[in-house]
Amino acid sequence: MPTTSVSTHVLDTAAGRPAAGIAVRLLARAAPDADWRETGTGTTDTDGRCRDLPDPPEGTVWARLDFAVEPYLAEAHAQAGAHEQGPAFFPEVTVTFAVRPGEHYHVPLLLSPFGYSVYRGS
Repeated sequence: MPTTSVSTHVLDTAAGRPAAGIAVRLLARAAPDADWRETGTGTTDTDGRCRDLPDPPEGTVWARLDFAVEPYLAEAHAQAGAHEQGPAFFPEVTVTFAVRPGEHYHVPLLLSPFGYSVYRGS
């Protein structure tokens, strides 16, 4: 069976640079009503990329990336010299997507303090 692979990177659109140090979890499930199974974790590097996610297991039909963005946003806020610091508006971002065997899925996250977007990259 062909291997399915997943990669991601995070870009801080407010700062105009990659977002380093964000914890990422990859989860998979074999049917829409099946339980999620964690398949691996990683952390974004200085280029904002998470290079060590494992391939989802055979039979995966949905994959999910969980990004723990609150620590990164708090640090970025502090480095920007902001005086008032509250909790992140989006403390975590979860992206769920359908997968097919043999395809590569690159899912970038564009992050800012009060919004985010994702897309299927290449």
